[in-house]
Amino acid sequence: MSSYRQHLYHLVFRTKDSLPAIKQDHVNELYAYITGIVKHKNSHLYRINGIENHLHILTDMHPSIAPADFMREVKVSSSLWMKNSGLFPTFKGWAVGYGSFTCSYMDMDRLIDYVMNQQAHHKKLTFEVEYRILLQEYGIIPDERFFP
Repeated sequence: MSSYRQHLYHLVFRTKDSLPAIKQDHVNELYAYITGIVKHKNSHLYRINGIENHLHILTDMHPSIAPADFMREVKVSSSLWMKNSGLFPTFKGWAVGYGSFTCSYMDMDRLIDYVMNQQAHHKKLTFEVEYRILLQEYGIIPDERFFP
């Protein structure tokens, strides 16, 4: 008998101090770099997108890697690349922490649409409001020390 698995995660992380440092004219290069990190971790990237101060990743994470290790690799590697590339001159790093939400494969289409439509979504909501809503939807009580 073979082993089967599906570990779908919706990951959300922001720039340090929520600075608008992810310039949209170079996001394709950033997304390609992060896609390489995900593949290197034997995981599958379904969708990546974001706006100037945060990113969303929808991925099937390989079970051999802990989510905390996965996020550390994505954040550290992409941060070094962004600083060294010269494409994101105001980028100072990623904020401490992240959101990591397990998802049902049956919600895949809805989640892909959600991640794909970040630019339109954020014409109505700030990152902080969006993040509070996500935490609430996933049954997490936010720590108010991290919200202005």
